[in-house]
Amino acid sequence: MARLLLIVGGGIAAYKAAELIRHARKTGHEVTPVLTDGGSHFVTPMSLAALAESPVYTSLWDLKDETEMGHIQLSRAADHVLVCPATADLIAKMAAGLATDLATTLLLATDKPVTVAPAMNVRMWQHPATQRNVAQLRADGITVLDPDEGAMACGEFGPGRLPEPEAILAALPLDKPTADAKGESGPLAGKHILVTAGPTHEPIDPVRVIANRSSGKQGFAIARAAAAAGARVTLIAGPVSLPTPPGVGRIDVETAVQMRDAVMGALPADAAIMVAAVADWRVEVADSKLKKGKGPPALEWHANPDILAELGEHPDRPGLLVGFAAETNDVVTNAKGKLERKKADWIVANDVSGNVMGGDNNRIHLVSADGVDDWEDLPKSAVAQRLIEKIAESIA
Repeated sequence: MARLLLIVGGGIAAYKAAELIRHARKTGHEVTPVLTDGGSHFVTPMSLAALAESPVYTSLWDLKDETEMGHIQLSRAADHVLVCPATADLIAKMAAGLATDLATTLLLATDKPVTVAPAMNVRMWQHPATQRNVAQLRADGITVLDPDEGAMACGEFGPGRLPEPEAILAALPLDKPTADAKGESGPLAGKHILVTAGPTHEPIDPVRVIANRSSGKQGFAIARAAAAAGARVTLIAGPVSLPTPPGVGRIDVETAVQMRDAVMGALPADAAIMVAAVADWRVEVADSKLKKGKGPPALEWHANPDILAELGEHPDRPGLLVGFAAETNDVVTNAKGKLERKKADWIVANDVSGNVMGGDNNRIHLVSADGVDDWEDLPKSAVAQRLIEKIAESIA
């Protein structure tokens, strides 16, 4: 059983909070609702209190509670904090670190894991400001669920719908100790681990991209293993459709430049594990779809940022810098050269000439200044576990 602090934002989807409380209670969890002023226009405190069998908190200025610093007690008494629904306004306030009412004050004061379930108009969700705020929350270690896609109350269609309550509850690590989710126990307790995963897509025109076959499976497995070891994990993911591992803060990017900016914005880190297959080159993007014409178009090429090399020279260089080298020939020789050029501590080299990109297994060679450690063919989850164990030993 877990204790859930539920913050109900002010959107039409607030009515689903009642159903979420009912499902949470049915599965044995305690729920303490906090109703924002906006949320009270859609649901009443009485209805939430009846379902939760708990008082509903609405104001920071309740004198009885605040003489006992009630907002601090509320923020610390739960095992997990859920914001549902999270409006664009509430997400913006969280990203800015504002404390203008009870809900935002609780969110700023809590030391427990926080999950955000967004719900808003599709254009509001896709607005650059909202995406920037979501990226900031994920960089801060907050789990932001992806909204569902479908018809909305406003008559538009697209991403922005609140996921169903059962799906939201399933995404919460309510059966895990809070320590695991926040990095308070385990061999990587108190450490910040930065992981990149997946490919990058470099646009050619509004339709076409330069891409590669990276599935993101290895990077996501490493992020999952790091979180299970107690770390605070920031996962910067290229365009993949994999679910976010429990307890991991995720930032989604598309291009190499976006990935570079997200990585630098996530520093400092105790260890950085650069698993992503980042495109080496990008082109000048055409404003409209390129036509066949009389032959292939002339593309103007530019080098993409070398994220691993830049980290090797960065003033906030991670304490342990781990790069990946996907090779099709001379695997170890190429990895040794990369180790020196990039000023990395370790290079994880693998032969991708077979079914590695997109597959479930990997056979790697861990290259460092101490030599080469050849690993047997293993599932990617086992590779991740072994690598995280070695990282924990190195930076403990």
